[in-house]
Amino acid sequence: MVKFLYLLAKEIRVRQWLKNLVLFAAIVFTGQLFNPELFLTTIKAIVVFCLISSSIYLINDIIDIPKDRLHPFKKLRPLASGQISIPTAMTISISFLIIGLGSSFLFFPKPFFFVTGAFVLLELSYTFFLKHIELLDVIAIAGAFILRVFAGEAATGFHINIWLFLTVVSIALFLAIGKRRGELTLLLGESKTRHTLSHYSEKMLDVYLSIFATSTWLSYAFYTFLEKPPVLRNTFGNFLDDNLPIFSERKWLMLSVPFVIYGIMRYLQLIYEKKQGESPEKILLSDRPLIIAIILWGLVIIGVIYIVGK
Repeated sequence: MVKFLYLLAKEIRVRQWLKNLVLFAAIVFTGQLFNPELFLTTIKAIVVFCLISSSIYLINDIIDIPKDRLHPFKKLRPLASGQISIPTAMTISISFLIIGLGSSFLFFPKPFFFVTGAFVLLELSYTFFLKHIELLDVIAIAGAFILRVFAGEAATGFHINIWLFLTVVSIALFLAIGKRRGELTLLLGESKTRHTLSHYSEKMLDVYLSIFATSTWLSYAFYTFLEKPPVLRNTFGNFLDDNLPIFSERKWLMLSVPFVIYGIMRYLQLIYEKKQGESPEKILLSDRPLIIAIILWGLVIIGVIYIVGK
């Protein structure tokens, strides 16, 4: 039983649940992170998306078994290697999907259910045909990431700034194209496991990466610059007024921009120098410099919105 649960955890890609943490964006950037009701609502929404995304992963892997057996790494997946049977995987997938969609309909505002339904339709479309169409495949991957942000908004009723939303769009495309660039490097032009790769060249993907790396940090910089300065807490505001008045009305969120720039540069280094990128979630969980940059960025965000501001 323990072995089966371990194999199932690998097959439903628990590590990729990390993507669903983006649902927190709606309450983090609107100053509602420590609102107990909204925090719990977001956690529940994340659980729904974990169930649904794992359901889709199982369906995808059932369909891709013949191709996955030709892949240097995917052939080790429990379904491709025969350690989990197709009927078992299908039963679990349908159960997860029913529980996820049922919960989104019964326990959340209707907009959340509609966004969840759109997510399911997009992921199924990707599984069955969009992943075989160049450009649409990366747009679909990015679209799923963007719908997660919408889901966080729909569940809580709070909405992020438009420039921050454009940042989400840019970084979603950046990560999706980075994933394709990593796959292209890994498979060395082999297209048997993913025919779409034969339509991409390294130069073309490099140009796309450059475009969306630039748009990511610029959109984020615009967000931090155009966002209203935080209303400072009395103790901090009085200290600045008395000692450093020039800083009292500054755009404090701009302190986080260098960490975003470093994170993008580090990610590109991992793609080109260390030949990674096929699994963004693996990079985000294993690369120490990138983890430190993300933590420092998060501390600045929390510090400005929740400690310095009120």
